Amino acid sequence: MKFQFSRKSVIATPLVLLSFFVIGHRNSQDADKQLSVTDDLFKCLTEMTKSSAGEFFVDNILGNLQDTVAVANSESGGSYPVGSLISLIPSEVMIKHEAGWNELTNDWEFFELTVSEQGSEIALRGTTEVVNQFGGNCFGCHTLARPEWDLICGTGHGCAPLPIDRETIANIQNSDPRCIKEN
Repeated sequence: MKFQFSRKSVIATPLVLLSFFVIGHRNSQDADKQLSVTDDLFKCLTEMTKSSAGEFFVDNILGNLQDTVAVANSESGGSYPVGSLISLIPSEVMIKHEAGWNELTNDWEFFELTVSEQGSEIALRGTTEVVNQFGGNCFGCHTLARPEWDLICGTGHGCAPLPIDRETIANIQNSDPRCIKEN
């Protein structure tokens, strides 16, 4: 087999290789900047703080809840502090790692959880590859959020509409099996 190289292929090949390096580099993760995340960090939504718009719940696994809530409730956006945990529905969560952990995802990691009365179990976690129970790629949706929203989707943040309506979301939120049910 004989390969023929044109002037375009000689120029394009290094550019393609360079783009793979840059994309791979941007999506690389710095283990020293990754927070320790275990199943027991995920709790019932009603034990978290609801954003002022009522769209999602927040917490901070490092204890900086005040700054996390301030960004969640801001009308102009902002950068979430390290340790911020965001959840729209019980089985989907985002956690913000230290600056520089993953440039492509703005240091967010996505989690798909299995939740039950016994608690939470991490079913899947990652950056650009996590797919939720509705078949959507988490990063694919969140990357559409305008920069001032720090990859957080919400009404008017630039993300595509969810495939379920607000009433269905509220019903899912209210059916979190981890919450203590009173008889």
